[in-house]
Amino acid sequence: MPPDIPEFILPAIRAMKGYQPGEQPQGATSIIKLNTNENPYPPSPRVFEAVQYVLTGDRLRKYPDPNGWNFRQAAGKVLGVDPACIVIGNGSDEILSMAVRAIVPEGGVVVAPTPSYILYHTLAQIQGAQLKELPFEPDWSLDPRKLQGIGHLTLLPNPNSPTGTFIQPDKLKDWPTPLILDEAYADFAVGNGLHLVEQNPHIIVTRTFSKAYSLAGIRFGYAIAHPTVADQFYKVKDSYNCDVLALAAATAAITDQIYLHETRNKILTTRSRLEQELARLGFNVIPSQANFVWCQHPKKFEKRIYEELKSRGILIRYFHYPNWGNGLRISVGTDAEIDQLLDQLRTIT
Repeated sequence: MPPDIPEFILPAIRAMKGYQPGEQPQGATSIIKLNTNENPYPPSPRVFEAVQYVLTGDRLRKYPDPNGWNFRQAAGKVLGVDPACIVIGNGSDEILSMAVRAIVPEGGVVVAPTPSYILYHTLAQIQGAQLKELPFEPDWSLDPRKLQGIGHLTLLPNPNSPTGTFIQPDKLKDWPTPLILDEAYADFAVGNGLHLVEQNPHIIVTRTFSKAYSLAGIRFGYAIAHPTVADQFYKVKDSYNCDVLALAAATAAITDQIYLHETRNKILTTRSRLEQELARLGFNVIPSQANFVWCQHPKKFEKRIYEELKSRGILIRYFHYPNWGNGLRISVGTDAEIDQLLDQLRTIT
């Protein structure tokens, strides 16, 4: 362990590497940012109206609703679920943290597929738990028999990050451990697992407003769980974890489903074109069910492509997974941004 870390920090924390989010350029306005899967389009106009309403009154001086009841009612109506099933969070990452704290004992086992969201490693380490990796099968399915009865909680991104692959939710309905379906990208997929929550109280679905709703800067997410499970999650969340601006923005956004579908359709159209053009450039591309595309190049080093694009003002994400390989994850931007990306790739590859 580094000797300069004070001894009063827990050994497990001192030993951690910590999660590294995608690069956020400071001050640069000319950067094309395709590395953190943000929506390239602005939020619904209703969001701006709702935020302005909050700012013009006496609402910033007072605490927010700790349980986000207005949002839960609006979301329940849109999703067709009981508002009592909904848990609010400061991004869906906080919901994942709540789940680990509420379900996994110290020294327990968190299961996650590989390759997948690297934050899961950090969440397990913070809890003093072990992470058991469950490799995807060649067809990007998962075989729960390989768990052999091991695990207190499974964290499963569906669609998966970074690959954008998707498992039909009904294949997961009898998963052997409590299961978090991390559906950060479900709005871009052909289906979702929301119906499984009613069928199996061991299944919890998490969602975020950072992707489809263009609210990554607000930090808001939620879970759908059996009401008795939701009650337990509320015990471990911070008292006022979602501020008045986030609650107002999220409530406005989820009520504007027409706008959501308009921007979603634009992203899906651009995603398809990006996949086709990357394939023409010699990349191996996995068909995506998210707002990004995962690709590998059989002749070029992916890290060099990433570094060369960065030097030209285009950020994408490079990943290396031990025992699996390297790859590039490219967020779906506007058509103009993707045109510039492809122009640069043609000169690099």
